[in-house]
Amino acid sequence: MRKSYRVKKEADFQLVFEQHHSVANKMFIVYTMTREQPTHFRLGISISKKVGLRGHERVWVKRRIRQSVLEFKPKMRSDIDILVIARPAAHDQDMAIIKKNLEHVFKLANVFVDEETE
Repeated sequence: MRKSYRVKKEADFQLVFEQHHSVANKMFIVYTMTREQPTHFRLGISISKKVGLRGHERVWVKRRIRQSVLEFKPKMRSDIDILVIARPAAHDQDMAIIKKNLEHVFKLANVFVDEETE
């Protein structure tokens, strides 16, 4: 995923947290914020040590989240910043389960473009 598609700076993370709309399920918490320059969505991912003590375990989960978002990219709105926070239940799950749970929480957060309006 390109760096322009990522929320990287601490100030950007804090802005999304302060002006957020959040939803959650058993594996993920998702914060969303509408932006004024709707060129494309931006994604931030946070994985705490509660998910996995070793760094490679956290990177494993982060890669699967990023790959799932890439697969959802054509359906996603372009005017939002998204923060995904993984919960400990995401540890040791396979790609299909992570993708299914991420899709569920994205639907709750209204991240996808409505098919009826196209």
